[in-house]
Amino acid sequence: MALKDILVYLDQTEPATVRLRLAVDLACRHGSFLTALFVRERDQAQLDGRRIAELGCASAGQVERLDRRTETSWNAAAVLLKSDLQRLAGQCGIPVEWRDVEGRLAVVGPQHARYTDLVILGHEVQPGHASIDHSFDEQMLFTGGRPVLFIPPGWTSTIIGRRIAVAWNSSRASARALHDALPLIEQAERTIVLTLNPADFIDRHGALPAEQLLEHLKRHGAAVELSRLEGVRGDAIAATLQTKALEAGADLLVTGAFGQARLWERIFGGVTMGLLADMQMPILMST
Repeated sequence: MALKDILVYLDQTEPATVRLRLAVDLACRHGSFLTALFVRERDQAQLDGRRIAELGCASAGQVERLDRRTETSWNAAAVLLKSDLQRLAGQCGIPVEWRDVEGRLAVVGPQHARYTDLVILGHEVQPGHASIDHSFDEQMLFTGGRPVLFIPPGWTSTIIGRRIAVAWNSSRASARALHDALPLIEQAERTIVLTLNPADFIDRHGALPAEQLLEHLKRHGAAVELSRLEGVRGDAIAATLQTKALEAGADLLVTGAFGQARLWERIFGGVTMGLLADMQMPILMST
């Protein structure tokens, strides 16, 4: 297995610097080509400022000055991030590409993602965020066609994948996520497989015992262990997964994502929504 083409999305926010350094470290360890995608789209504060100006009947000159400030903010962020990319990549000798594009991120983002092995995104829930009002990073999960590595805004470490936790319930989604994470698992110092209420899946779906999964991972050279979590309430699964992963010293959680783009309003929820709504650690998700 190989992780040879990584895309990291960068923006004007401070966490973008952590994302970039994390992506460079990951690319260095895997010998990957790294693409940094910087999309010039107004953030929420900039959108609100322009909307207020327009509603307040601001003059054309005032609106123009507001737009110039936005452009200046984009340029400053782009210069700093591009400089960091070139400096860090040069230290370990990986090939990189800087892409500075204009357009709606929800449109251009998935197109760039489909030509890579892994997409690295930030994730921050906005106040008042509703399940039917999906952020770009949540949309990418179901429209990009590639595994997504979410980095929460409070995460400061620039190294991940040393110790990995895998959420396993024998479903198609968890199998997909596991397969997409194999390049990371093969290089990890340790991987812990978390099974929540495993008897439920064995009884209802005829799933094989989790020990079978451990044997599969060992064939990939993984150092792996198993942790069974029994009696976990459905509404506590998302929190329990992250708590147990962090207690085990994991710096990455791998899990399947449940839902389909055309049925988000009806299906997008449960464990997937719980993880996205309160993300405490980096999470790799696949659909």
